[in-house]
Amino acid sequence: MSSRLDPRRLETFRVVATTGQMSAASRLLHLSQPAVTAQVRQLEHDCGRPLLVRTARGVRLNEAGRILLEYAQRHHRLLDEAALAVAGEAALSGELELAASTTVASYVVPDLLASFLRDHRGVQVRLEVGNTEQVLAWVSEGRVPLGLVEGHARASRIRLEHYLDDELVPVTASRAPAELLRVRTVESLRTVPLLWREQGSGTRAVLERALKRVGVRRRGPQPGDLQLGSTEAIKGAVSAGLGVGFLSRWSIQGELASGRFRLLPLSGLHVKRAFSWVLPVDAPAGVAGHFLRHARATPPVQP
Repeated sequence: MSSRLDPRRLETFRVVATTGQMSAASRLLHLSQPAVTAQVRQLEHDCGRPLLVRTARGVRLNEAGRILLEYAQRHHRLLDEAALAVAGEAALSGELELAASTTVASYVVPDLLASFLRDHRGVQVRLEVGNTEQVLAWVSEGRVPLGLVEGHARASRIRLEHYLDDELVPVTASRAPAELLRVRTVESLRTVPLLWREQGSGTRAVLERALKRVGVRRRGPQPGDLQLGSTEAIKGAVSAGLGVGFLSRWSIQGELASGRFRLLPLSGLHVKRAFSWVLPVDAPAGVAGHFLRHARATPPVQP
């Protein structure tokens, strides 16, 4: 293995790994597809092993590729931090346009905006809020230059970049009906009301997959369940004792601290997910680009 990796090849590899396609990476990097392919192959030669698995639909990372991607992302973030530091207190004005899915808009974006606007008081903000599918569509269509979503959805003409880790945890009200407070196993979820997000929500998609993995075959709402259009609506239903809700850890710190909500100890069920940036093929510029660099350099602390 080469003692020193070429940073240009490392960046090309990062973009290929993020987009999952040589063609998409070539558009983003403004390089020909053969040039992108050649850079990745040379990086694999430098590493002494393959990094990608080629498929009919594009490429995916093997174990060595996943390890190297972590370093490539750290290198990319470090350069972003350097650009932000050099820019210093340069005046910035105009409108910051972005979109976020509901949980992220309520519990992650406000802190990011607060820290960003402390240094850039001349910036105005327009935040569009929708479910994950809507945010993907808005960025894909060019309605907004930047989005932040939960879940693992994909769409054409965009790429997703991991930002923060999250977990959906099962909760009920501390004064809920006895049948809800007695829930201790995943099998118990078959017989109690569940509180679901709407179709198209990243939260719902992640929960459906997690329940399927542990053998709970409840694809979407069943009789007795509720389908609700926001995290706040689910929190209200949990408070009223209407069912078991699966909520982001980011969203329930106050309720857990006050004792209003109780975590249900369901062994074997772990609903992990990520919050991801939704980016166009070309990196966002202007105010949106400044905000993205700021957010990468100063992520909020996970609860």
